[in-house]
Amino acid sequence: MTIFDSLTLDQLRTRTSMKWRHYPADVLPLFVAEMDVPQAEPVVRAVHDAMHRGDTGYPSDDDHSVAEALAGFAAQRWGWDVPVARTRTAADVMVGLLEVVRLLTGPGDAVVISPPVYPPFTEFLQHADRRILHAPLGADGRLDLDALDHAFGRAKTHGSRAAYLLCNPQNPTGTLHTADELAALGVVSARHGVRVVSDEVHAPLVPESGSRFVPATTVIPDAIALHSASKAFNLAALRVAVAVPGPEATEVSDLAKPVADGVMHLGAVAQTAAYAEGGAFLDEVLTGLAHNRRLLRGLLAPLVTWEPPEATYFAWLDLAEFADNPARVLLDGGLAVNPGATFGVEGAGHVRLNVATSSAILTEAVARLHTALSGVRPG
Repeated sequence: MTIFDSLTLDQLRTRTSMKWRHYPADVLPLFVAEMDVPQAEPVVRAVHDAMHRGDTGYPSDDDHSVAEALAGFAAQRWGWDVPVARTRTAADVMVGLLEVVRLLTGPGDAVVISPPVYPPFTEFLQHADRRILHAPLGADGRLDLDALDHAFGRAKTHGSRAAYLLCNPQNPTGTLHTADELAALGVVSARHGVRVVSDEVHAPLVPESGSRFVPATTVIPDAIALHSASKAFNLAALRVAVAVPGPEATEVSDLAKPVADGVMHLGAVAQTAAYAEGGAFLDEVLTGLAHNRRLLRGLLAPLVTWEPPEATYFAWLDLAEFADNPARVLLDGGLAVNPGATFGVEGAGHVRLNVATSSAILTEAVARLHTALSGVRPG
């Protein structure tokens, strides 16, 4: 029994977040990035105490509490010395990423992404009037340096500024970029004058022993990364993010004040507690995820072959042999997952399934998947 088995389906259905309200009650929701866990006790206590003393005002302009807590966490987990004094806070990761992109590029400039990748990358960049270029992951699911080299060259035509929006680890595939891969990316980006901006919100979610997250800014000196405890500690409702510059990145200090004004004070309280005191909770989560990955792999066989990735709590499943839109087939069978095509055309025929749930729910979900796919299998 793991931390994910602490709550029953009936208990989870009392929650009112998107995961439990978007679909009818007869659908198992394994789509949105929420975990089915009780909250970490240090976070509950910190938020409760803040509410009890009426500490519900605006965040302090010079408050580095989240960054300081992140620094302690990062030093312990990754041996990373976060430059606290040079960091800036933002309302959440995507807001922070977009504002950094706005610092590094102008309207009409190009931003390169590597699909299949988190759909809001495209949505936010379009809203910001950036020209989006694709350098898809390779057939092995890893960064394709030749594709990046070509896309960076196109991005810099006419001498315009350009950036690369990296997902580290990669959502939805769970690819954990290595130090060598990041170093190679840094060489290519420097050759073209393209700045790397890294979304590292899933960084703590590396459940397998022997694998290690590598912060992009420790390898690419002028990169800028965004961190948050929102995914690893299930704090989507209490968001805040920290923009962390590499040693040669100076632009973070120019982030507009309204970016920090969007920070939720209780979000800062919650995430400070999570980073500073939530280590035991996170270890339980990682143990549970490792168990669920093994369980899922066995449950899927022999109908679907799947190798667990190194990071995140997602399973990226190739179901193209069953249907052009397998997510629709699964939804008809009572299982909600993310359609692969929403992550880019490279994701067609795939689905993203959230494994951060109980053994019972995961077992029932795969039973529904088997039934739905068996009914449409060709031949």
